[in-house]
Amino acid sequence: MEEFRSILEKMMPQLVEYGLKVAGAILILVVGWTVAGWFSKKVRRHCESSQTIDDTLTPLLAKLTKILGLTVVVIFVLNMVGIQTASLVAVLGAAGLAAGLAWQGTLSDVAAGVMLLVMRPFNVGDSVDIAGTSGTVEEIGLVITKINTFDNVAVVLPNSNVWGNNIKNMSVNEKRRLDLVIGFGYDDDIDHAMETINEILEKEDRVLADPEPQVAVSELGGSSVNLIVRPWAKKEDFWSLKYDLTKRIKEQFDEEGINFPYPSKDVYLHKDVG
Repeated sequence: MEEFRSILEKMMPQLVEYGLKVAGAILILVVGWTVAGWFSKKVRRHCESSQTIDDTLTPLLAKLTKILGLTVVVIFVLNMVGIQTASLVAVLGAAGLAAGLAWQGTLSDVAAGVMLLVMRPFNVGDSVDIAGTSGTVEEIGLVITKINTFDNVAVVLPNSNVWGNNIKNMSVNEKRRLDLVIGFGYDDDIDHAMETINEILEKEDRVLADPEPQVAVSELGGSSVNLIVRPWAKKEDFWSLKYDLTKRIKEQFDEEGINFPYPSKDVYLHKDVG
């Protein structure tokens, strides 16, 4: 019994010191957990009130904030109780590198997804043309972007392909310009053809006065004189106006006797005289 008391008395300072460190570590963990949660909630509220940060990105940023805060607290606590963290950090770094190499493609898609959600080159519902795929944006995720083509085919694009290509957004600007090429025969009067088209544009309510429509000779083709017709319209009227103008110009040209020439070839036969 005396021997046990002697050993206990010798170990008491170390036990007290270690116990204080453990108690301090637990206290720091509790405080660190609370502070990390508080910062996470602040980030979430800021993201939810922001007009530029997508709702999909909000929980991710909040969770990353909490994980980062807890990681710093854990490393600090381990150092506090005398555990060397240099080797642990090295192991975690090596594991992170291996995971990064194994998930390189997915991580690239996630990084591109974050850029799409932050920079916002397009929104859900916008009409876009991305890497040759045209349609309406259905969903913007962290890894993939879903597009419904104009003929209602679902297309899934990896975000790295989306962010790494030119993006045409047809829904951003309120006004769009139509480009129509109208050809007529060389025997017809140019001024008559241009006046006919201008009259059609003046009667069409969907054609905007500003910017002013343009009708001009664009080229002398192989079998026709080609006019470039460039009226401006609201983005929601673009396609309907394009189809209607094409139909009306054809019908009006028929009434005015202006010909749409067919492609033709002249064939010359030479008779050998022998």
